[in-house]
Amino acid sequence: MLVLGIETSCDETGVALYDTKQGLIADALYSQVELHERYGGVVPELASRDHLRKLTPLVRQVFAESGLALKDLEGIAYTAGPGLIGALMTGACMARSLAFALDIPALGVHHMEGHLLAPLLDQTPPEFPFVALLVSGGHTQLIRVDAIGEYELLGESLDDAAGEAFDKTAKMMGLGYPGGPRLAKLAEQGTQGRFRFPRPMTDRPGLDFSFSGLKTATLTCVNRLKEEATLENATLDDQTMADIAWAFQDAVVDTLVIKCKRALKQTGMKRLVIAGGVSANQHLREQLEKNLRGMGGQVFYPSLAYCTDNGAMIAFAGAQRLAAGQSDGNTPAPLRPRWPLTELKGLNACNQ
Repeated sequence: MLVLGIETSCDETGVALYDTKQGLIADALYSQVELHERYGGVVPELASRDHLRKLTPLVRQVFAESGLALKDLEGIAYTAGPGLIGALMTGACMARSLAFALDIPALGVHHMEGHLLAPLLDQTPPEFPFVALLVSGGHTQLIRVDAIGEYELLGESLDDAAGEAFDKTAKMMGLGYPGGPRLAKLAEQGTQGRFRFPRPMTDRPGLDFSFSGLKTATLTCVNRLKEEATLENATLDDQTMADIAWAFQDAVVDTLVIKCKRALKQTGMKRLVIAGGVSANQHLREQLEKNLRGMGGQVFYPSLAYCTDNGAMIAFAGAQRLAAGQSDGNTPAPLRPRWPLTELKGLNACNQ
């Protein structure tokens, strides 16, 4: 089954073609980082307008690269949530209109299910069941995954998600937008051990997360160091900034690793899947592999190209459900800026 995937949940426009027999055929991605950088964050109205501008050229691009035509399509998948409502609407309108014109099924896909299943695009995908760590700008969750659509929430962030904490801390340190990748890059120059920040909620049982206190601890450290500086030089030197970045990143990573190990022990599983934008963090990957190796576990994650938002993950997730007979039907479900992953149905569930 040949499926077109469209991703427009936030500030990346992703389009891809996936075939259930041949695999990923073509994908294209446009990032709006330069557009939003001057504002220090995503401006929803501008994001929606830019999706409108780029969607049609990207669709044409993937068909040109694949050598296929619109008439070859058998289904269309698009992101229906969670995300910015205006951005979601742009992708949904194109997908539903195109599906209607071609008389083929369309299906709204859960954005985080796309991330969760992205590692299955790899040549050596993980087998079910496994524990998944979904870690991005808007979500930090531990999920038990028994099959596609069979999800149990084990723990989640009670306040800021890990990626959100990265971004806010970076902004607080004056690193600009996008903050998370810049903070991680700066941390590469940091000195281990100069600063140490708390590992929140690791001293109590459970699998929930909290990163707002860590963010506050970092801000307190920065303000204290600035107060100690001379009036002539009330800014922090580059090495101090790098050392703070290293300590913050290490605290986040250590917290995630501790909770992942705890989740594997609690479920008795050996396989961990990590997905979402923060899964690209090299320090996190290294620490997870090191710690899981010591307990006989395995860790799987998407290739770097599919860690951030992309059309390939939506095309793949949608293709699995479309091939199982699921679709929007004549009355598509409303787009959902907020949408719990555990509300999804398994592949064998009948359409309502």
